[in-house]
Order: sequence, then C-alpha cells, then structure tokens
Amino acid sequence: MTDTYEVVVVGGGAAGLSAALVLGRARRSVLVIDGGEPRNAPAAHMQGYLTRDGMSPAEFLAVGREEIARYGVELVRDLAVDVARDADGEFDVTLGGGRRVHGRRLFVATGLADELPAVPGVAERFGRDVLHCPYCHGWEVRDQAFGVLATTPMGVHQALMVSQWSKDVTLFLHTVAEEELADEDLRRLAAAGVAVVPGEVAGLDVEDDRLTAVRLADGTAHERSVLFVAPRAVPRTGLLEQLGADLQETPFGSYAVVDATGLTSVPGVWAAGNAIGFGEQVVNAASGGYRAGATINGELLFADLDAAVGVR
Repeated sequence: MTDTYEVVVVGGGAAGLSAALVLGRARRSVLVIDGGEPRNAPAAHMQGYLTRDGMSPAEFLAVGREEIARYGVELVRDLAVDVARDADGEFDVTLGGGRRVHGRRLFVATGLADELPAVPGVAERFGRDVLHCPYCHGWEVRDQAFGVLATTPMGVHQALMVSQWSKDVTLFLHTVAEEELADEDLRRLAAAGVAVVPGEVAGLDVEDDRLTAVRLADGTAHERSVLFVAPRAVPRTGLLEQLGADLQETPFGSYAVVDATGLTSVPGVWAAGNAIGFGEQVVNAASGGYRAGATINGELLFADLDAAVGVR
C-alpha cells in the first residue's frame, strides 16, 4: 500500500521543517522524510539567526520537530531514494526502507554535503577550529591567528574576507602555484596584511585538543589557532535530476533553478535551502521554506476549487 499525503517534504532541516510548519498550520496532510544528515551537524552553535543566535543546530532541529508535531505533521527517519511523476502530475516517492508514499505536491530540501580537502586533521577538527564560513564563526574566533588553506585561486577571496575578523592571517597556497595568483590579488593581499606561504600543507599540529600549527610538507610549522578551508560543495540534487528539473552551474556546484517562491521547472515541485544554492544559511533556508509552504497551500486550494467548478 502507498500512503498518500497532500505534500511530501524531502529533507528535515530548516527549510523542510519551516515548510512543514506552515503547511501543518494550514491543515494540510504532510510527511517529512528526514535523512538525518544536516550540513551544519559538525558545528556546536549556529549564528546570525535573529533570536536563535548561538543555539546548537541539534537543539534547533529538535524544537522544530516538536513544533510540526503539534499540527499533525508526520516525520519519518529515512532517505528518499527514488521519485516519479505520475500521469496526474503527482508524485510517488520510494524510501530507503522500502516504503512508498504519494504526494500531490513535492518540496525538496535535501541540501548539500561538504567535501573537505584531503589534509590529515582537517576532517577531525572541522566545525571546531577548522572552519569555512566567517559569518558563521568569525566572531567566536576573532583576533586569533588565522590560516587559510587554498585549494584553488579562490582561496585569495576567502583570505581577504576573513581579514575582517583578524589582522593575523596567513594564506597557505597548498596546491595553488604562486603564478596562478593575479597581480590584483597580490596587491589586495598586501593591502590586507595577509601573509602568503607557498608549499603543500601536510597536516595539522594539535595539542590539548586544540589546533596549534599548520605543518608543511617540508617540515616547517606555522603557528595558527584557526584554519579556514573551502570544502567542495556536493549538492544533493538526485531527486530533482530524476524529475528532469532544470539545474544551473555555479562555481560551487549545480543547483535547482527556482522562481521567487521556490518553484522548480517541474510543475508541483518546490525547493529551498542548500538545494538551490551554496550560500543559503539556516535563516535563509527557513525563509525559503516558509514562502514555499504558503505558496503550495494556496496552489492546492485553488486547484481544488477549480476542479470543483469544473465538476459543476
């Protein structure tokens, strides 16, 4: 048997929970499929979300799940592994555990995964003193000794950005050759007081569970207490691709093309959060989920009214 819902939400992060909250309050039958792999899980806190600044991501999600449950929204811990659009323009979703569900409308908030540079110690310290976003963590590590690990020439941009939070910044070129840096980049780095160190990074030195230095392949160690890295974004767009949704290439991966409400190129399918862009923070994702949820409710309402008028 296939359970039927008015809306199936794939993704139980900020975007998915926000959409589910709006739809639940609109008295819609909603299923949230939560794979339990939030992008910000390594972080102890999230910042920049008004009234929730400093809240842990785990607590934020737990509160969100409690809120949607008050309105009868069902949540299942599983992965959506397959989706198909039927002849009526509705959707059959298959879960990893074998369950199949049907939704009149589909909201995709599957996010992305961060693929970290293959440098020993980086993955183990990510979200602690190995960071990627100064807006997320810059205030907490302000005025410390920063390192920036370059894996492409875009590392220059990251080094310049983090110099807003510390005047002690070293850019480790790692796999980037010095000649790859433009003259304009070099002038900006000098103006910002950023030191540039060529040579491949071999690993991190850690003492008493804290980063103390960045170690190069030649054995030299540079004392640093924070290292910024640029993960390779891997958008989780598999379901959208199965449905034939339009994607657009960006320097940070390929993401769903959506309108102002989150509607994709596939009728009946909305998306928000990191499924539509690399820079969607928690507050942006929640906002996108709210907009999409309200739009989906209105679309369902008028579809039913139009069908009723047609019957009469």
